Amino acid sequence: MNVLILGSGGREHAFALKLKESNKIDQLFVAPGNAGTDKIANNININPTDFNAVKKVVLEHAIKMVVVGPEAPLVAGVHDFFLADDELKNIPVIGPKKDGALLEGSKDFSKQFMQKHGVPTARYQSFTKDNLQDGFAFLETLAPPYVLKADGLAAGKGVLILNSLEEAKTELEEMVSNQKFGAASTTVVIEEFLKGIELSVFVLTDGKNYKILPSAKDYKRIGEGDTGLNTGGMGAISPVPFADDAFLNKVEELVVKPTIAGLQKDNIDYRGFIFIGLMNDNGNPSVVEYNVRMGDPETEVVLPRIESDLFDLFEGVANQNLDTKSFSVTDKTATTVVLVSGGYPEAYQKDKEITGFNTVEESIVYHAGTTIKEGKVVTNGGRVMAVTSFGNTIEEALEKSYRSIDKISYDKINYRKDIGFDLV
Repeated sequence: MNVLILGSGGREHAFALKLKESNKIDQLFVAPGNAGTDKIANNININPTDFNAVKKVVLEHAIKMVVVGPEAPLVAGVHDFFLADDELKNIPVIGPKKDGALLEGSKDFSKQFMQKHGVPTARYQSFTKDNLQDGFAFLETLAPPYVLKADGLAAGKGVLILNSLEEAKTELEEMVSNQKFGAASTTVVIEEFLKGIELSVFVLTDGKNYKILPSAKDYKRIGEGDTGLNTGGMGAISPVPFADDAFLNKVEELVVKPTIAGLQKDNIDYRGFIFIGLMNDNGNPSVVEYNVRMGDPETEVVLPRIESDLFDLFEGVANQNLDTKSFSVTDKTATTVVLVSGGYPEAYQKDKEITGFNTVEESIVYHAGTTIKEGKVVTNGGRVMAVTSFGNTIEEALEKSYRSIDKISYDKINYRKDIGFDLV
C-alpha cells in the first residue's frame, strides 16, 4: 500500500520513520517533506493546503491512505474535500474533518465544547470589538496574570499572558479592534490563569474507541530556565515523571472519556489524534487547550516509544476497529533537544550548511527546517533538527542527546542546554 504524509517538519519525519517500520507499506510519500524525509521516502513539493495538488499526487501515485501532520489542512477541510470527491472518497484520511478540527481552529468553540461536556478547564468569556467594554469588565474580575487567546489559528503566536491589568486591556483592544493577529483575533477568549505544571497527553481515536499514547512535556521558551520568547518548542521529554498512573487515570476519566463521548453526542465523526494540553494542579488535571494533531517536538519523543505498528493503528482508525489493535509502549525514557537557527524565534537566516548529523550513532536525528540545495543539506526554517535519545532515566537520555549534538554543526546553531531542568 502507498501512503502520503502531509507536512514538512520534525513531526512528519517522525511519522515517516515510524511508518517505514511497517511491512504493510510499499511506498511512502511526503508533501512537501524535508531533507530527512528525502532519505527514506519520496518528497513531493506541493503545499498541503492546495487540495487539488494533493488530489493529483494521490491519483498519480495510487495513494491508499493520507496522514495529515499539521493543523492548517485539517482546519481548511482536507478530510471533507476527500469525502466530497468521487475519486478520493474511499481513501482514508488520518485527521478530523472540519467540524472536529474546530477544536483547534476556534478557541471559543473549544471552550464551549469543554463547558458543555463537563471537561475541567479555566473559567472564560469571549469578546469582539462590539463588546470590548464587557471584555474590560471581565478582566477586572480576574486575578493576574491575564490570559488572552486569539480565537483562530495564529501560527502559535496568538496567546498572551500578561501581569498588568492595563496592559491586558490595551492588548485586548489591539487584538479585536486593530487585528493584532489578523482575522484570528476578531474574537478573543479571555480566561483565568491556570496554576500548576503543564504536560500533554495524546489520544488516537477512531471516533468510538481510543488509545492513550505516552504523555510528554515540552519546553516552549527560547531561553534557559524557561525565559525569553515563546517558540514552537525547544525540546520534550516522555514519559512525564509526575504523570503517574493515578494522575493519568484521572485524565482518562475526567478528560478523555468526556471528550470522546462529547464528540459522539455532537455527531462529530472524529478520526485522528487529539492533543490535550493539560495543567496538573496538585494532582488535578485541567485542559489548557486541544489540538487536532500531534505536537512538535512531542511527536519526536512519543512515537519512538510506541512499539506497535503505527500503520496497523491507522488502519484501525480508518476502519473504526482501533479497539482490536495491539498497542504497547516501551518503559524507556525518550528526550529530544531542538536545534534552531540563530535569531529564532525572531528574524533568522536560511541556507546554512549542516554537517556532522550523519555521524550521530546513539540518537535519532529528526529533520525539521532542512532542505537540500546543490547536493548539500541546509537550514530552511527556525527549528532545524530534533535530536532524540533513549535512556533508563531522563539524565541518561539527555546526556546522549547532548553528546550527539556536539557532532552537528551549522552557522549560529542554537539550542537549550537545560531541557528537563524542572524534572531532574
